[in-house]
Amino acid sequence: MAQALLIFKPDAAHRLAVRAGIWSWLRTESEWSIKALTWFHPPPELVRSHYDFLQARPFFPWLVDFMTGLPVLVGRLEAEPAGLEQMRYELGETRIHESRPGSLRERYGIGGGVNVLHLSDSAESGDREIELWRAYLPLESVDAQLPTESERPDHTFHLRSLASQYGDGIHADLAAQEIMRLLREESDLAGDRFEALTRVILGAFTS
Repeated sequence: MAQALLIFKPDAAHRLAVRAGIWSWLRTESEWSIKALTWFHPPPELVRSHYDFLQARPFFPWLVDFMTGLPVLVGRLEAEPAGLEQMRYELGETRIHESRPGSLRERYGIGGGVNVLHLSDSAESGDREIELWRAYLPLESVDAQLPTESERPDHTFHLRSLASQYGDGIHADLAAQEIMRLLREESDLAGDRFEALTRVILGAFTS
């Protein structure tokens, strides 16, 4: 039996229809078992250690901000190796523009590193990542209570188009304003937390 670390990244944790859709998929537990899921606000040193293999990349400061700007949902799964492989297939490729049609990332990802979920890519990385994160939280129980439906809209495809314009500098100010409007409709965040959500999503397309 293999174990894997699962993280609802900020774009999945705080866009309510996206979160509900992903949770609806996860809780089927068709070839896996959810052993833990909890809200957690990662500190920068944990995220830097988790992504240490990316530290030389120019987007690394954004990645740390993205993963530490807001609380996220962190979980632990168990599955046979074939079940974990099936999960990764259903999740889709990391880069949204390369994600298999019908995969979760193709359905819910906005672009760049804004790709909804982290899932350990092997049993070895799962063991390593869980050991690292367990130094900060137990990962022993399902504490988060999540609905499988949401009355909030899902603007993924509109956001993806606008993010592409924003990143290319085409009507960038207007695109940013529209992205913020759509995120406000999708999320229940307010004040500083909503500002953090928009900052980390927009930052993916300028880093």
